[in-house]
This record gives sequence, C-alpha cells and structure tokens, in this order.
Amino acid sequence: MIPVIIAVLGLFLGLFLQNRDGFPTEKATKWTNFYLLNIVLPALALLYIPQIKAEWSLLIPISAAWFTFITSWIIFGILGKLLHWDRGLTGCLIIVAGLANTSFLGFPIVEGLYGKEGMPIALLMDQGGSFLLVSSLSIIVGSLYSHKSGKLSRIPLKIISFPPFGFLMGTLVMSILEIPTPEMLMPLLKLIGRTMAPMALFAIGLKFSLDFDSLKSRYFWMGMGYRLILAPILVWLIYRNFLPQDSLTFKVTVLESAMAPMITGSIVAISFDLRPKLATLLAGLGIPIAGLSLLVWYYLLG
Repeated sequence: MIPVIIAVLGLFLGLFLQNRDGFPTEKATKWTNFYLLNIVLPALALLYIPQIKAEWSLLIPISAAWFTFITSWIIFGILGKLLHWDRGLTGCLIIVAGLANTSFLGFPIVEGLYGKEGMPIALLMDQGGSFLLVSSLSIIVGSLYSHKSGKLSRIPLKIISFPPFGFLMGTLVMSILEIPTPEMLMPLLKLIGRTMAPMALFAIGLKFSLDFDSLKSRYFWMGMGYRLILAPILVWLIYRNFLPQDSLTFKVTVLESAMAPMITGSIVAISFDLRPKLATLLAGLGIPIAGLSLLVWYYLLG
C-alpha cells in the first residue's frame, strides 16, 4: 500500500508544480521522461527478462497482451487512414490504448480479488507481455508515426539506438541462453525499479490538464473504449477456446486485459510527440474510470 501512496503523491506533486511561477515544467518533463526511458526501463529489463523461461504453457496469458496491442495497431491504423487522422493521433491511440497497466494497477487488483495464486499469471502478462511490448513494438510504432516524410531510412537506426530496445534485445539473449543477471546488481536494479510508478505519475502530473472539451473528445473515448471494453471482450471471446472459463488463468488473463492504459506507454507516446495531451489524459483518467469497469468485469467473470 505504501508504494501506491508514494506514487499518487508523485502525481499530485506534478500537478502542484506544473503551473508554479519560475518552475521549469518543460525541462522537468524532459528529464523525467529521459530518466524513465533511458534508466528505469533498461534496469527493469535487466531485472526481469532474464528470469523468464521459454515454456509453451506460459504463452497463453503472455500472448493476450501481444494480441491486444497488435489489434490496437490494426484498428487505429485502419481508422486513421479512413478518417484522415494525423499520424500523431493514430500513433498515440495505438500505443496508449494498446498497452494495459498490468503492474501498477494490475498487481494490487489481481492480488486483492484472486489472492496470491493469481500473481504469477499477472507477472507473466506484465513481464512477458506489457513490458516487452513497451520496450519493443511501442518504440517501433512511435518511430513510424513520428517520422517526417523523406526520413524513412532513419527509422531502423532510431529504433536500434533507443536504449530500452537495445537492453531488451540483450536481456532476451540472456533469457534464451539462461544467463542470469549478476546477483550484485539486483539490489540496485530493484531500487531503480521502485521509482517507476512515482516518477511516471509525476511526469503525468506535469503535463495533465483537464477541461470539458477534453472529456467530449471522441478520440479520448475511442481509446478508453478499446482499452476497457473491446480489448477484454476480444480476449474473452478468443481465449475461452483455449482455457476453461472457470480457471484462474482465464479470469486473470481477461481482467489484466481490461486494465487502464499503461502509464509508461503514455510516456513513450509523449517522448515521440504523439499527441502528448491525449496520451496524458488516457493514462491519468484511465485509472479512476477503470475502477468502475473492472468491477463489472470481475462479476461477469464469476
């Protein structure tokens, strides 16, 4: 409970400081995002990814996170072309609506509703799903949708040179070769990892602004509708063919797919300048709105 309180305090600190006279909001946002993407994400990759062992039995819950992200890419990519959206809007919705908050929000909810037995499934979906996605496909989407015409040749270098992606590739090799992270680094990596939620919410607070027009935005509700309703419906419809509907694995997989937009995903969208205000709203308002929709999903799942 204490980490959640600290993280929420980070959000309020950001909200408090964003309009203070003399406070360098833009510079603080830039450096906070730099810290999260270039230090925290690589540290978490080194902490978690080498521990994942490739087993077929693990693929079902992990694949749900990949399925919902790729579906988000397909849906919003098509809508963007049909409705002539700008690339920033399309990229923002793909990334932020495509990634679920499976750890900061997901872990305490899964543990509270299903006990310790549900946590290994939630950890798999987060580390093998959401975390791998935010360090790989979200970077690819950000690079593709933020580029200007005539600069396509720069995209591969942009992706490869992005520190989280490079660390992800290295840690995946470690996982495949079963090379553990050096034990002496673990305390430092865990310490850095604990700063993820408060610093991410601090960054959201620095950029967050709410007005009536924002709540009327169809793009906001399209993103929320996909993340909280359509994504878990698709997972429920498809994955019931592979898992018993009364099994804990099935229930946690669907519930984790119904979580609010991932805060780190919004940071990635902001770092690529993909509709920063929309990305902030989706992540910031997603958590309280998801509190209601998750209750509905919990009772529907039985």
